[in-house]
Amino acid sequence: MDRQHSDVLILGGGVIGLACALYLRRAGAGVRILEQGTPAGGASHGNCGTLTPSHAPPLSAPGTIGRALGWMLKRDAPLYVNPRPDFERLRWLLGFARRCNPRDFAAAAAARAAILQRSRVLIEALVREESLDCGFAPSGTLIVFRDRRVFERERGHADALRRLQIPVEVLAGASAEALEPALAPGVAGAFLHPGDACLRPDRYGAELARRVTERGGVIEQGARIEGFRLDGDRIVGVATSSGEFSGDRVVLALGAWSPLTARALDLRLPMQPGKGYSITWPAQTAAPRIPLVLKERSVCVTAWGDGFRLGSTMEFSGYTEGLNRVRLDALTRGARVYLRNVPQVSPQEEWWGWRPMCVDELPLIGLSTRWTNLMLATGHGMLGVSMSAATGELVTALCRGTAPAFDPDPYAPARFGL
Repeated sequence: MDRQHSDVLILGGGVIGLACALYLRRAGAGVRILEQGTPAGGASHGNCGTLTPSHAPPLSAPGTIGRALGWMLKRDAPLYVNPRPDFERLRWLLGFARRCNPRDFAAAAAARAAILQRSRVLIEALVREESLDCGFAPSGTLIVFRDRRVFERERGHADALRRLQIPVEVLAGASAEALEPALAPGVAGAFLHPGDACLRPDRYGAELARRVTERGGVIEQGARIEGFRLDGDRIVGVATSSGEFSGDRVVLALGAWSPLTARALDLRLPMQPGKGYSITWPAQTAAPRIPLVLKERSVCVTAWGDGFRLGSTMEFSGYTEGLNRVRLDALTRGARVYLRNVPQVSPQEEWWGWRPMCVDELPLIGLSTRWTNLMLATGHGMLGVSMSAATGELVTALCRGTAPAFDPDPYAPARFGL
């Protein structure tokens, strides 16, 4: 057999592609990953590393559009939409708005809960079974409010989680401050999600890559995808800057780059790049013990044994590269409202990356209806790390024709005719 041919050829070496590769190798399949840069070096690298079944309810809740309109043109708001005309972005935003209704919200929440809860269990097992050195901790997450009106309005969020069998505890402000001494006085209330966990995402990605190669998988770094060779309804070759590769199955796991690459396959993925930011410092002595979401400012705070990170924000500005100082400063400014101590020294890293935002806030996982040997594994939004292991398990089951551990239909590309 040609050395460039694999049982499964995976396009993209982020945490999704790496998790797919590891589960496929565990099942005995030959795998090769094509990665144009460093494995797990994109959106997988700089997120806050929380594993959050608590984030099952999607952003598209009834009433979201009204609240978001007040933010959209403020450059330092949690949600920013670049006003430059962009037809594809406008179409995506209109599709998102149509889904801000009770029926679609409930359906998306249930599907997100299924994959998030499964992945939370699998990641803990994967860390143990594969000896992944990534700072995993069953830490829980604390959602913190300083505005009592917002806290009371969001109580329905806790009720929605309970209906999904996701544990949540509603805490008074004083109880939250006692639980997490790093919080500044003045907390109105909090939601504690004891089933959540955290890890260091850059190390998680590096450890997945290590285990893929140790188990016999191949990672082709510096392999930029340049085109496809097609025969009927099959992909028979993938042209890259490192040569041509092929696979019995081809898995598209390119994150935010997926829509651009998919155009060469005559597929229009309903996705937009959602730009996020993070700031990382060395470990801080007075850092929070529990990962936090500072709700009104939409800032995520994670502390590990070797680091402290602020992250989040959502910016729709297409594929515009580079750091936006206004939005980075909004992270630190927001954190100082909630925390007793925010580092004053220069950070180790200021980061930006694109999240692959699917219009219905569910990932695209499953066989293409257009190409018989193409599998999609993309569109995980802000939850790629959280959903990674369950995605790898599901892709493996679908490739092998075995029964999945949870219903794959809500994530199938067929829902968009893909």
